[in-house]
Amino acid sequence: MAVLITAAVVVPLTAAAARPRIPAPAPADLAPPTAATLEKAYVANRANAALASGMAAAHGDRHRAAAERELAAPSRNLLSFDGRGSGRAVEVFGDLAHADRVAVLVPGSDTSLDTFGRFRAGAAALHHRLTGQTGADPRTAVVAWLGYTTPGTISATVITPDRAEEAAPDLREFLRELRAVTAPGSRFTLLCHSYGTVVCGRAAPHLDVTDLVLLGSPGTGAESAADLRTRARVWAARGADDWVADVPHVSADLFGTTVGFGTDPLSPSFGAHVFAAGSGGHSDYFRPGSPSLANIARIVLGETSEVTGA
Repeated sequence: MAVLITAAVVVPLTAAAARPRIPAPAPADLAPPTAATLEKAYVANRANAALASGMAAAHGDRHRAAAERELAAPSRNLLSFDGRGSGRAVEVFGDLAHADRVAVLVPGSDTSLDTFGRFRAGAAALHHRLTGQTGADPRTAVVAWLGYTTPGTISATVITPDRAEEAAPDLREFLRELRAVTAPGSRFTLLCHSYGTVVCGRAAPHLDVTDLVLLGSPGTGAESAADLRTRARVWAARGADDWVADVPHVSADLFGTTVGFGTDPLSPSFGAHVFAAGSGGHSDYFRPGSPSLANIARIVLGETSEVTGA
């Protein structure tokens, strides 16, 4: 354990020291969005991303500049954007104001503006699955929520709940504000990946969602689905080639800090509805054509009787 923590701390500190902070503007000053102001928010946040891209380019960070330039494209619907630090962004797929089913994706470790393209690809694949097939329901929207500073995969923070505890109030507030945008009675599904399941576990008691889906989870910090204290149906899945299966599902206090996240959500004692995710790895849950994506889409659409078990 000591070796793990030493490596987790030294590696990211060395990397951080080697990379200077990238300048960026403050986020656009906007009121919480409504259905009537969505387009105004999209325009303002795209403009802010374009400004951030220019500042990153002037600073010499071509990678960040390119990532932010893509976010600023006219086709992107940014509900929020913050280019400071590792960055935060929320992107919408579909007609959010008229959707009666909304899926919100919460990412895991190593997700930032630099890697946002990878995260949004999963959201885009889900939206295509929900709306791009014959007979599919077009009144769905998908939201990619990078609303917190995720931990690094090789870091001390990834094995503690600290970042999740910081993020949980923001996730609760975001979902509350989203209710003011969407159609009355719309059903929300929260799709949580990797460390994002820890975030969702911390936020769960206060979330107005129909379904809570745990993908590739190292644990939620709860010993059972009942301990999450949520009215949502709790689902869990893990691909056959997902390395998180080898992570010890334990929790212990070490020098005053909680390390690990407890019970495996796939274990019978946890009590989640376990569904098939196929042979994929840790980053494959939204891969087009995969059993996991098909089952996730069924959950979002409320077709729970069609979900296939593991």
